[in-house]
Amino acid sequence: MASEITYAEVKFKNASPAAVVEVPPETKKHESCLQKYPQWLPWLISLLLLLVCIALVIALLVAPFSRKGDQPSALQQAFTEWRCISAEPQGKEGGWTCCPEGWKNFQQSCYYISDDTMSWAESVQNCTGMGSHLVVINSKAEQVFLSIFLELSSIRPNFYIGLRAEKVGEWHWVDQTPFNVSAAFWRKGEPTNTDAEKCVVIHILSAPAYNWNDVKCGNYYRICEAAAVTV
Repeated sequence: MASEITYAEVKFKNASPAAVVEVPPETKKHESCLQKYPQWLPWLISLLLLLVCIALVIALLVAPFSRKGDQPSALQQAFTEWRCISAEPQGKEGGWTCCPEGWKNFQQSCYYISDDTMSWAESVQNCTGMGSHLVVINSKAEQVFLSIFLELSSIRPNFYIGLRAEKVGEWHWVDQTPFNVSAAFWRKGEPTNTDAEKCVVIHILSAPAYNWNDVKCGNYYRICEAAAVTV
């Protein structure tokens, strides 16, 4: 006789129905907020990032000509185009020395060589208006540089420098730098020290470096000087 198989349904008191994962209220709320974000929000974020990038680029371009805590110099305000050269030997990281376009650089100064003539007073005013002054020569190296540069680049004979006598024989620089007799570069036989000749020019037809000549304060070409901008 075949054995009978009996099936019984067994229930355990501690058994629980299939587990249900409940999402915390905070998570539900967060998902709900994400769903409510407008579709244009990513575009707005992209636009803001673009504006930040533009602002950084502008800051990088302007920063070199702005010294920390200082206002731009009169020379910087007068010119928008500049030419810069490395202030350090090649292969080393360093700053740049900048002069307005068309000016000549030597050491830490920029020089403007005029192509028109003016009286002494007009020359002083013209240089001042460009954020500079008539050149003040402080060393033989500077004097030689200017003399050779003018000799090679110009056929104009006389250029005002910033030296003048209020009284005969009492020479003064326009920027109040004390006049140093040992750093004076007069031509042979100059100065004549007469009441009629109280202004000084570089006379490029004379051999450098001794080519200063006192003259009547008439119309001459001029050399303006300003401190170079270092970035």
